[in-house]
Amino acid sequence: MNLRIQTVILLGLIALILPWLISDFRVFQVNLMLVYAIAVLGLNLLTGYGGQISLGHGAFYAIGAYTAAILMDQAQWSAYATLPVAALVCLAAGILMGFPALRLDGHYLALATFALAMAIPQLLKYKGIEDYTGGVQGIVLDKPLPLFEMEFLGKELSEDRWMYYLVLIVAVLMFWLANNLVKGRIGRAIVAIRDQPIAAGALGVNLTAVKTLTFGVSAAYTGVAGALGAIAVSYVAPDSFHTFLSISFLVGAVVGGLGTIPGALFGAAFIQFVPNVADEISKSAPWAVYGAILIALIYVAPGGVMGMLNKLKRGDAK
Repeated sequence: MNLRIQTVILLGLIALILPWLISDFRVFQVNLMLVYAIAVLGLNLLTGYGGQISLGHGAFYAIGAYTAAILMDQAQWSAYATLPVAALVCLAAGILMGFPALRLDGHYLALATFALAMAIPQLLKYKGIEDYTGGVQGIVLDKPLPLFEMEFLGKELSEDRWMYYLVLIVAVLMFWLANNLVKGRIGRAIVAIRDQPIAAGALGVNLTAVKTLTFGVSAAYTGVAGALGAIAVSYVAPDSFHTFLSISFLVGAVVGGLGTIPGALFGAAFIQFVPNVADEISKSAPWAVYGAILIALIYVAPGGVMGMLNKLKRGDAK
């Protein structure tokens, strides 16, 4: 058994036991971290692999969250059944957004997607649809109850621990699919368009289809994350999906390492835990501390955490 397989088995065992070693509140925080990891991974497929900068993925996160919330609240759907629907709705929304993205690039695309992130929270407050969205008050949800009772290490299988395993299973599936995607023919086409679009087109790559599909898949990932986030928090409201959320996703993608799959986990950990650490360091100026930590990290690891780890790995190999 090689070292890589041993590492995967060890990490798997840690992931299975982790929620029983920490409090319910910490489990809730880890749940959100895994949710953000899925969203950051979706953005990384678009930006890191596809080279298309988006500052609007908070909008797709909101669409996924509200899709799940409305189905659970209005149609009494099971929380589990809302996930594929959220993915399909956001896939369609991403493809629609992908068409104007074909004519935009760089900072122009970033501004267009940022406009989407600003518009969606306002649209969710529109009085014509507040019977479905709950308006400014939002929608209160019930967390899915565990399907069975059990106790381990003196702790019961709580709602948050049950939610942890749901999020973990979905996250593992999404990471596995993303890994297969980027290593396959479509993934090579996405990278080719990013690096040499003219050459890729000359070799027969359909630039329009691949770019649009990349945007759609990226949005679908973020939509699944939004649905899981809504279920984990048990509440959605328009103001929960502010524009800083979209910026945070991009920060997470850069911190973890653009163009890497595991980097999404490190980026999500940064999004979830660093603001709390900054607040503990300084109650009066937490965002100044946050900015200082971000600048220091980018200075130490300009290629992101995964870039730094890969550099250390190459150094050890030599």
